This record gives sequence, C-alpha cells and structure tokens, in this order.
Amino acid sequence: MSYKGLKMNTREVLLLKIIKMNKCMNQRFLAKKTGFSLGNVNKLLNNLTSQNFIDFNNNLTEKAELLFSDNQPQRAIILAAGYGMRMVPVNVETPKGLLIIDNETLIERIIKQLHEVNIYEIYVVVGFMKESYEFLIDKYGVKLICNPEYAKRNNLHSLFLASDFLSDAYIVPCDVWCRNNEFNTFELNSWYLINDDYDEDSEIIVNKKMELLKCHKSNKKKRMIGIAYINKEDSVKLKTRLKELDDNSKYDSSFWEEAAFFNNKMIFSPNTIAVDSVVEINTYEQLRSFSPSNRSLKHVVLDTISDVFNVSLDSIKNIKVLKKGMTNRSFIFSCGDARYIMRIPGEGTDMLIDRRQEYDVYEALKEKDICDTNVYFNPETGYKITKYIENSRVCNPYDQEDLEKCMRKLNQFHELGLKVKHSFDIFRQTEFYESLWEGKPSSYKDYINTKNNVFSLKHFIDSQKKDSSLTHIDAVPDNFLIYNNTEGKECISLIDWEYAGMQDPHVDIAMFCIYSLYNKEQVDNLIETYFKFNKSKCNDDIITKIYCYISACGLLWSNWCEYKSSLGVEFGEYSLCQYRYAKDYYKIAIERIRKNQDE
Repeated sequence: MSYKGLKMNTREVLLLKIIKMNKCMNQRFLAKKTGFSLGNVNKLLNNLTSQNFIDFNNNLTEKAELLFSDNQPQRAIILAAGYGMRMVPVNVETPKGLLIIDNETLIERIIKQLHEVNIYEIYVVVGFMKESYEFLIDKYGVKLICNPEYAKRNNLHSLFLASDFLSDAYIVPCDVWCRNNEFNTFELNSWYLINDDYDEDSEIIVNKKMELLKCHKSNKKKRMIGIAYINKEDSVKLKTRLKELDDNSKYDSSFWEEAAFFNNKMIFSPNTIAVDSVVEINTYEQLRSFSPSNRSLKHVVLDTISDVFNVSLDSIKNIKVLKKGMTNRSFIFSCGDARYIMRIPGEGTDMLIDRRQEYDVYEALKEKDICDTNVYFNPETGYKITKYIENSRVCNPYDQEDLEKCMRKLNQFHELGLKVKHSFDIFRQTEFYESLWEGKPSSYKDYINTKNNVFSLKHFIDSQKKDSSLTHIDAVPDNFLIYNNTEGKECISLIDWEYAGMQDPHVDIAMFCIYSLYNKEQVDNLIETYFKFNKSKCNDDIITKIYCYISACGLLWSNWCEYKSSLGVEFGEYSLCQYRYAKDYYKIAIERIRKNQDE
C-alpha cells in the first residue's frame, strides 16, 4: 500500500518528523521542540498511535516508515533570474546567486545541500547575467531555464516557467545562506519556511490551526524566507494558479508566493525556524553585516567614493538603492553627517550618452542656480556623486501650482541662453536609436509609415524662427526637485542633464508633456503656463511647432525604448504611449499646418 500524498494534520506531521529525526520518546523534549503544550503533545501522540504511525512507546511503526519512504522529494527549482537591484553596487558585476560567503557561492551552497539529501534534479531559472550560471551545468548537472522577461516581471513568472517541475519539489531563492541544511530526504506535507522575527513588509501570520494567512495589519507578521516544499497534490493547484496570474499583467511585479494564496490562506503549512538559521542577502548592507570581510564588498564604485572623500570603506554607510531609473542605477549612501547619491550608468548607456558632453553641460551650469551640484563627475566612466537633497519631492504634473513653479524655473534656465559645443538633433538621434536595433524590424507593424509621417514634420519645424540654446531635453516632472533650503526658502533644482545639448528650448515643453502622459487639454494648459513666464508671446505657429515636437519626441523615445528592450529593460505602458504620441500628434500638427497653408 502507498501512502504518497496522504493528508495529515499539520501538528501531527511536525511531531512525527521530530520523532523520526531525533529518535526521541520523551514528551517534554517533544513539547520543547514543537512549542506545543504537554497536553497537546499527549493528545497528538494518542492520535498518531490510533492511526498506527507510532506504537505505545512512541516508536515509529512499519506504516510510518513506509509513509516516509513514499514521500521523498524528487527535485528542486532555484530562482536566480532577477537583477537584485537592492544589491547595488555589487550587482553591477555579480548576480546575487554568485555572491561568495566563506569561499563558496550562495547558489553552490544550496546545490550542495540539496545533493546531501539526494536531490540531483535541479532547475535554475536564470535571466540577469545568465551566462554567469552556465558553469553549473557541467559542475553539478543542473538544467538552466531562461527567463527573458526578468527585467519587467518578478519571480512569479520565473516559477511559472518551471511549473512543469513543481511536483515533489523544493522552491529556493538564490540569495539565501542556510546555516544548516533545511532540506530533507522525506517530506510529509507542503510547507513554507518562516521565522519568528517580526517583519513589517511581510503579509502572513500563523493562526491557531497552524495555517498561513494573509494579514497586512497584524503586529505578528512572520518573516517570509522564500524556501518552500510542495508535494504532488498541491503542485497541481499551484501550477494552475501560476498560469492564471501569469496571464494577467497586473501580477507582473508579484512574487511567486502570491499564487500560493487561496482566499487569503496559503496552501503551504508553516515551517518555522530559528531567526538566524537562514540569512537573506538582499542588500549591500546585509552582506556587510553578515560577512564584513567579504571580498564582494570591495568594488571600484566604492573605491571611487573612498578616494573622493578620503575615507575608508567602513565610513561609507547606509547604502540604499534608489528606485531604478530609466537610464541609470543609483544608490544613496552616508559619509560623515551628509547623504549623497552615486550614479552608475545602466545597461547600454555607453551607446546612448556621451559623458564628456554631459560633463561640459555641468560646466556651463556651474553657479547658475539651476541644477544640483556635482561633488564628483568622471566623464570616462559616467560615475557621478551629488549631494542628496533632503526632504525633496518631484513635481506633480497634475497640480497647477507645481506646474507654475516648475515652468517659471524652466524659463529662468532658458533665458540664460547658455551655449555648449554639441547639439541634440531629434531626428538624427531617432535614426541613431533605430540603428542600434542592428537590422531588426520595429515591433510596430506600421513603423515605417509612422516614421515617414513624423519626419515630414521636419520641414515645418525648420521653417520656424527658433532660438537655439542649451536645452535640457529630459525636462520631465521627475527631474524637477522641490525642497526648502537651510533658510526655509522653497527652491527648485532641475536634475539629470545626460541628454542636454543645443536645441530649441520649446522641445523641453514637449518632453514634459509626453512623459506626463498628458492629453491634449493638459498639453495646451502646459503651453499656456510656460508662456506666462516667457518674455516672448506664444502664437499659433509656436503651438503647432510644439505639437510637431511632441510627435517627433514620441518617436524618439519609442525607438529608445525598443533599443533598451533588446537589452532586457522594459518600460511597459510608457513605450506604447510614446509611439501613440508620434502618431496622434502628427495628425494634429499636420492638420494645423495644412489649414494654415489653405488660409
């Protein structure tokens, strides 16, 4: 008779496993190990005896031994696809799974521990720096599953890609270090690993029935470790749920655990371990705290900070990644009593940005009260350090008061009439970004027609009288920082000048509109708001010209997004909207141009 998949009470399973692993019959010992009262232990032992899993001396019976032999784990899935953005700056060169602790990588330690319990069928889901994991195939016989969408989808999608192998399988994140081997040669139920450490970011609690429930407001939320075991029966449910959520873009940013909830209850039972049994290495600071002498902590980025401020690496503290930008990876750090931002150029940035030109822009802006101040800028690497502006916020593009403040600042900058040696040609850049596709066609079926239409607007733009001066090009709401200075006066700094060059300043109006995803009414309001503070008057030709810029800039950033997409960096709705601006505002602009010609 087979006992595979036999449903048992969670408490009985825990007690039976402890008896199996400890060969112990002492009820006090069992109570201490389980955390149950003596009365509950006694009751559970009686239940196990009545089911013929133990005898009256609490020894395992033949039925129990058969139960264990019938419920042996068969495989493991290791999730290693993500960027590990919070590991900046370490992840610039090393994916999280290959961080070295005590002379072995995190993922190799996991694999070795799986081998110790006879698990050799191992699947590793890879994405970011996937080539770095290739050696595992020959060294350990693992199989790699590639997640090409690692940049825009979280590990729910990664597990979905491996869902054919979920039955009797361990699920393991690549960024954990297990002090002891948390895997076993037998598993009687599906479980999820937690510890008793309170975690405000968690969403699960354990109820009196030993069930894992979703509860966001509780003060008893358990730390979720991410390691789990799932048996054959429960894997069918999880696989179905993964497919359902994976088909819904709403869950692109979700962790795989979201699929394990049914009516706010997890299909897994809790497997509780001591707080320090498993260490998660999610951030640079966690790595430094756990392994102070780790060689991964020494990095050229940190060496740069050390040299700039003439301090030791230990003096660089409180490293915290900023929200991933569209071009760069950046992090905040403390040095002395102040905080700073370190910018690290992102994937493919060397093809998009001329850092020497950016350096020249900052030189032109010096002491003009327009932008934040650079503490350090290396035009060769693109590394940049600026002082962090405390208690700042970005412009709200839907708040008229904010718009007026920021358009006044933009006019202040434009009226300076600053000059640099390089220009930003929208149409030439659009073709340059297209060339980076390396001959691959656009994802948009009507791209050629759209491009021809947009480029036809160049004749009208060139026919207009324009003042060429230093233009931000990326003057979007997120790049206007609003804050109070030390004297309590409200200030605005315009930041991120990577694309800046000589151009018609009215391009900045178009850029603000398309990034804000404005409709036409909002576009017209912004134009009117800008010219409140401008010395020149706005006429119909200027408005038409700005509509042309909206169309041209929409195509520009759409092409930019298509290039970044080839590098695994996706921008979802933003990319689609830019292409729509190219098409929709071509129609608006050309209609105005033709109407003016007819008149």
